[in-house]
Amino acid sequence: MKYKRIVFKVGTSSITRSDGSLSRGKIQTITRQLAALHRAGHELVLVSSGAVAAGFGALGFKKRPVKIADKQASAAVGQGLLMEEYTANLSSDGIVSAQILLSRADFADKRRYQNAGGALSVLLQRRAIPIINENDTVSVEELKIGDNDTLSAQVAAMIQADLLVLLTDIDDLYTGNPNSNPDAVRLDKIEHINHEIIKMAGGSGSANGTGGMLTKIKAATIAAESGVPVYICSSLKPDSLAEAAEHQADGSFFVPRAKGLRTQKQWLAFYSESRGSVYVDEGAEHALSEQGKAC
Repeated sequence: MKYKRIVFKVGTSSITRSDGSLSRGKIQTITRQLAALHRAGHELVLVSSGAVAAGFGALGFKKRPVKIADKQASAAVGQGLLMEEYTANLSSDGIVSAQILLSRADFADKRRYQNAGGALSVLLQRRAIPIINENDTVSVEELKIGDNDTLSAQVAAMIQADLLVLLTDIDDLYTGNPNSNPDAVRLDKIEHINHEIIKMAGGSGSANGTGGMLTKIKAATIAAESGVPVYICSSLKPDSLAEAAEHQADGSFFVPRAKGLRTQKQWLAFYSESRGSVYVDEGAEHALSEQGKAC
């Protein structure tokens, strides 16, 4: 098989209804395909959003909350509901699922990064399907990874995946917004992610999620630089996961760097925290604090 170890990422809108509640039908479509790929011998990881969206209704919120504490409480409820659906569906096919909640600190700290990678390796060797989400209940805003597109790319690089698939309700990458620009052309293959590609990606995603095409391009950069090819394709098609695994998906494919960064360089490039101090003399201090400019 071309791609044995695959990381799939599904966004909030791909597994919820328009009112933000979980769609069992959409989740069943995803788990059905995962089960088929698992039987075919693939090693699979699923990075799934949706905890906040699944939980806020159960707590009585009429719409997705904006306050941090409200979102964290919603995630605490919703993560359990989310895993309940995935576990029930996969166990009916005899597949063990494992919940892993990660935060930026798990990548920034080298020992925790190595421990997480080790646990994932064992789960894959034992034929389990890890289901990963950011630990929204305890992550503070300034220390969050921020979106699961980035998280999935970091996980794909960590475990040296053969493919990262970003599933979305946004139909691939175009040269412009196809909803407003009839001349927009879909990009089937991207050899190199440059400023023009980033500019094409535009802005935000759906009302229930945190990502958009721009976050997917940034995620594709992390994965491709680490030697992992990336597909961005629609989650609305019934066999989208299987098609991506066979390199037959109708989406945008990002070619990886020929020689991907090794684990140590990945950690230094993308995850380690930069720290330092800048010392200035009295003249520079005066210019910065009193005159508001650098000298």
